[in-house]
Amino acid sequence: MQRQFSMPHDFESYLNVRNARERFQEAEEVRIKLSEGGIALKSNADHYAIFVDPPRLVAEPLKRVGYVLGYDSRCYPSPVDGCDYINVAASLPRSSAARERGWCDHVAVVHPVDGAAYEHMIQQGYGNPFIHHITWGIEPPTSGCDGFELAGVLVSTMVQVRRRVSDILQANPGTLILALPQEITSSKGFNECFRQWIGDTPPDEFELQIMEGGGYLLQFFVLKGGRIELALRLGTNQTFNPKSVHKISKDELSVDQGHARR
Repeated sequence: MQRQFSMPHDFESYLNVRNARERFQEAEEVRIKLSEGGIALKSNADHYAIFVDPPRLVAEPLKRVGYVLGYDSRCYPSPVDGCDYINVAASLPRSSAARERGWCDHVAVVHPVDGAAYEHMIQQGYGNPFIHHITWGIEPPTSGCDGFELAGVLVSTMVQVRRRVSDILQANPGTLILALPQEITSSKGFNECFRQWIGDTPPDEFELQIMEGGGYLLQFFVLKGGRIELALRLGTNQTFNPKSVHKISKDELSVDQGHARR
């Protein structure tokens, strides 16, 4: 059986998600445009974010696929549209054969913590569960460098990717979130170097953070409500960065996403 769009070929054998085909088709169309525009993407998605209540509707099937719930021993409060949700990450072990079938590295299982959040989620009409966004991973540059030089290459790359995505999709990208290792941000001369890396990106269009657990996670969203995300991940021990999740959920995302096809 051939894969449907960028959907894992056995996705519907495990998960009943009403808007899955719409989201996957849009994600594949975006992937093709970005790839044709010269942006190097990983073959599998970095993660999907799925809103659901109760979470076992998604968590149990994901376990059968091979995902480990709470792989990074964290949960991530996610205040979307002023409502309270909790994100628990499910991750595939490195050796999982599910990637060969098209499954992503991680799934954010996001559930409402109270009735107000549940009602707001359901009112959008996408179903329960529904895919909120699909995140394409950017291939890290193979420069062979490390330390400050590596940080500069990654930040500069993501700045360029964000500009090109804006041109290719003719859509305004969200805030560029740059979560870097503390040993980099606390190093002498970092501020001066960072100003060079970020270039002429306006201050209100990026946010610099320390990546908890180490490594790099650089990301931004595009399309209404944050339906598509681009992320460059390298050497992370946590699936997400708590400060990034809070910022993105509060200011970048909405469960009101319109229709994927406009």
